Amino acid sequence: MGELSPRSPAEGLPFAQRPIVILGAGIIGCATARQLLLNGFAVVVVAEYLPGDQNPWYASAWAGAAWHAAAGISPEHRYIQAVTHRHLLKMAQEDPQSGVCIVDAREYLDMPPSENSSVWGKKVAANFRDLKSGEYPAEYNSGWAYDCLVTDPTLHMPYLGKQVSALGGHFIRKRVDSLQDLYTMFPESSVFINASGVGSKSLSDVQDDKCFPERGQNVFYRTEQCRRLYLRVGKEYTYIIPRPLSNGVVLGGVKQRDNLSPEPDMEIARDEIARAHRLAPEIVPANPPESSLSHIVGIRPSREGGFRLDSQQIGDRVIVSAYGFGGGGYAFSYGIADAVAKMVEEAERTNVVS
Repeated sequence: MGELSPRSPAEGLPFAQRPIVILGAGIIGCATARQLLLNGFAVVVVAEYLPGDQNPWYASAWAGAAWHAAAGISPEHRYIQAVTHRHLLKMAQEDPQSGVCIVDAREYLDMPPSENSSVWGKKVAANFRDLKSGEYPAEYNSGWAYDCLVTDPTLHMPYLGKQVSALGGHFIRKRVDSLQDLYTMFPESSVFINASGVGSKSLSDVQDDKCFPERGQNVFYRTEQCRRLYLRVGKEYTYIIPRPLSNGVVLGGVKQRDNLSPEPDMEIARDEIARAHRLAPEIVPANPPESSLSHIVGIRPSREGGFRLDSQQIGDRVIVSAYGFGGGGYAFSYGIADAVAKMVEEAERTNVVS
C-alpha cells in the first residue's frame, strides 16, 4: 500500500474507498475481512499473529471447530450461528480446499434437554432426528443424530488468508497497544473493527476487564475412523471431533481460566483419552499408541457474559467491536462477519445520505 497522507477521516477519499481497518487476524477478523472485500470495500488487517502461525495465543489455529448449536443463547445469536452454518455448508459442498467437511454426529445427553437447549439446531442442521432407545448407550438420558459441519483449522486459516489476499485485502504484522495506534497508522480511514480477542483487555483505550484468557488442551489421535462426531453433554462434557482431511480426531475438552502454560499437561491428556474411550470405545482405544498421539494447546479469547458485538460512533470514526468468543469462534464466525458487514454498510449509508 502507498503511504497515506495525514488527513482527517472526513476529508480525502470517499467513504467506501477508505480502507476498513481490522485489528486481529483470527477466524473472526479474517472472516470479516473476506465478507467486506466481497461487498466491495477496501480492507487492511493488522495483527500480531497471521494465518498460518502456530502460536498458542493464536487460538484460531488450534480450535476444535465443529459447528454445534449452542444452548442458552438468544434468538439473535442463534441466527448468527445459522448464518455461519449457511456459509460453511457452501464451502463444504463446493470447495474442498476450505477444510470444511460434513460428518455424521451423535450427541448424547446425561439429562433431559432444558427449555433453551441445543435442540434448536434441528432448524439448521440436516438429517436431525431424536435417537431411539437402543441407538445410544443406556447410561444416557437421550440423544440426537444430525449432519455436522467440522472445520480443520490447519487448512482453513491458511485458506482464508489466501482468500483475503486474492480479493485485494492486505495483512500487516504488527502488535499495537491501542486503537489510537491504528488511527495514527490510517488517518484517512473512518471505520475500525476491533476483533482482537483477549487483546481487548490490554488495549489502553478499550481495557475490557470482562475479557480473560482460557486455556484449552486437546489430544489429536490419528485414525482412519474419522467420519463421525461424538459429543457428550452433562456430567462429563466430552467431544470427539473428526478431521477427515487430516486422518484423525480431536479429543477434549477442558477449560482453564487464566492458565497460560503452552506445555501440554499429560494428566489432562490422559483424562481426555479416558473420557473419549468411554464415549466411543469403537473409535478411541483405552491406551492408544503414543506414536498416534499429538497434543494441542491454545489460549481461547473468552469474555464474561458472552461476546461483544456492537458499533459506536466516536467523533468522525465508527468503531465496531467483535470479540470474546471463547471456544465458539468458528460456530459464530461467518454470521458475525455478516453482521459486522451490515454495520459497516449502515455507517456508509449514514455518511452518504446525511
